Amino acid sequence: MRIIGRPRALVAVVAGALLLAGCGSGPGQAGAAAVIGDRAVSLDQVQALIDKAVREQPYAQKLAGEHKLEEVGRAAVTQLVLHELLVQAAEKQGITPNYGQIDAQLAKDPLNGPVPADASNETQAVSQVVARSRDHRESLTDTYLAQALAEKAIPNLSVTFDFTTIGSMPDQNTGSALQGPEAKKAALDLARQFAADPAAAQKRIGSDVQYEAQLRQQAKQAGNNVDSIPPLTGLGDAVPAAQAGALASTPVFGSPAGTVTAFPYPGQDLAGTWFVAVIKQRTDDRTVATEQAPALDAATKTAIGMRQLQPLFDELGVRVNKRYGVWDAVGMTVVPNQDSAQGLVLFPGDSGRAQQ
Repeated sequence: MRIIGRPRALVAVVAGALLLAGCGSGPGQAGAAAVIGDRAVSLDQVQALIDKAVREQPYAQKLAGEHKLEEVGRAAVTQLVLHELLVQAAEKQGITPNYGQIDAQLAKDPLNGPVPADASNETQAVSQVVARSRDHRESLTDTYLAQALAEKAIPNLSVTFDFTTIGSMPDQNTGSALQGPEAKKAALDLARQFAADPAAAQKRIGSDVQYEAQLRQQAKQAGNNVDSIPPLTGLGDAVPAAQAGALASTPVFGSPAGTVTAFPYPGQDLAGTWFVAVIKQRTDDRTVATEQAPALDAATKTAIGMRQLQPLFDELGVRVNKRYGVWDAVGMTVVPNQDSAQGLVLFPGDSGRAQQ
């Protein structure tokens, strides 16, 4: 494919890309973009993906022109770290890739073709740029392993948690619902309070549960149907992954007992709402009796499988080279800094750690 611009422009782009791999201090293992247990993602691996993306992908060429190739670097580190975690998780679970099925997909090659420069969703476009710059069979194998992990985990996984939401109902003090940055700040601050004082968390959530019940009763008396609105608060809810849908792809189902997490509510029915949860118990070693489980689409199943990697990240002590940023435990991705993270996962007494 013809590269946009003259050779001199391309030299400048590649030279700029090389700067991403040539500065800063990294983890203890020399030459590593990330260390995953006894394995590593090398700086050369990441740089090779950046170079290939610039040669072949119009969207990467657009980013190069905007001096934003660091986004490709972060996405590359993310996907290569997740690949290593998927391989190790599959080994632990005794999952073997079905290469016949994977090769059948590869014959159709859904990763073939360029990501156009005018793609509207930057996050998705950058992820696709890296996936299409990687070995396609490896990328498709990662998706297969994530879905296989989900299929194995879902029947046995159940989480008990207390939770409240921010932005979904009027604040008890002001009478109006928080929105946008105010809702995010309130949710993150509340998560930090819960991590610092678990007793206060239970008291606050108990009050929110009563308040939600009052609001629902008032709405019903006014003739409004609120039965279709999902619960906005809860104490001691034991939720099987099989019944959780998109929630099973969130840190609620990836965080250990005792942790507190805050993140945007999954799904469009409560867009803009923040979910703050205290994880009480996580059970994953026996079959959970449930009603008929709703069918999951491929994307949700993949996301649930990826979420199963969250505990393994801590178990292996994964470290990301600081030149790329920090690991966002909520988004399962590398971000520039902790302020860019999609939310928080806090241990008791924590104020918001950055995983590096």
